[in-house]
Amino acid sequence: MVQVRPFTLKRWSGVLAALALLGCAEAPLPGVKPAPRPVMALPPETVVTPETTVSAAARAYYAQVQQGLLGQGLLRTDGGGPDTPYSDRVLADNFIRIALYDEYDRSNTSTVQRQTTSALRRWQQPVRVGLRFGNSVSAQMRATDTARVGSYLQRLQGLTGHPIRLDDTRPNFWVYIVSEDERQGLGPVLRAAMPGLTANDVSGITAMQRSTYCIVYAQSSGASGNYTGAFAVIRAEHPDLLRLSCIHEEIAQGLGLPNDSPQARPSIFNDDEEFALLTTQDEMMLRMLYNPALRPGMTETEARPIVETLARRLMGGES
Repeated sequence: MVQVRPFTLKRWSGVLAALALLGCAEAPLPGVKPAPRPVMALPPETVVTPETTVSAAARAYYAQVQQGLLGQGLLRTDGGGPDTPYSDRVLADNFIRIALYDEYDRSNTSTVQRQTTSALRRWQQPVRVGLRFGNSVSAQMRATDTARVGSYLQRLQGLTGHPIRLDDTRPNFWVYIVSEDERQGLGPVLRAAMPGLTANDVSGITAMQRSTYCIVYAQSSGASGNYTGAFAVIRAEHPDLLRLSCIHEEIAQGLGLPNDSPQARPSIFNDDEEFALLTTQDEMMLRMLYNPALRPGMTETEARPIVETLARRLMGGES
């Protein structure tokens, strides 16, 4: 079984279309310690391809998108605060909606946005992330993104207690950061990495709509709920914060939190784009997901009593 989870812009496209185009220079993220940006020479065999007209237009567009969202007070990086309280009951309900429901109903020919019940899914084997860059991506951007992904994976491993690391030799979770032109040619790579994908799945990436920032596919073994592979694609044209938000959301979704919920706040598992980076509630949901009391394949009926107990403990209501 394959789950699909795109990160899309929904509410603000009309507002953003009226904004003037911005330059694409990147500034430090508010509230986020910048990753090191070493100046390094490209290996002799690596040639950075010139930016195409299509890619340049995408870069300008997503700079505009980010500025519009920030102007609305969205893409927060504070993880939540006094204005976003939640209880153990809210945490449990949000976990059920996000971990045990799918956002999309897929067939061989179409993908329809419709909430469908599912079973709990997560990785049983170690997660080995292979980070891949298109030839359009500069050495500086590669170094920055590699440092940020590596740091984020360490954080996720600490939260879940599950082995998660960068591994270029035997990846089972691929993360591709590519330009518009490069993404359109990913079909053969995608089919080789995840043979169970349909033609419709592949076109969801190669013909990705402009409103989709990034996307992840996660593949499980039959009805077991055990993930065996994942494939995420992030647009290289994104400005700094949008790119980092895609890294946070798609990797976390690919660990077993595939759905979004408008009730989830503070959370990146919400289509309103209020939060750019993993929040305190998201951290608790990841802890719950990989708690040994839960098992892959559990239904909502089986999981809910355990989830409610875990939520009370995490919120300090029970030792």
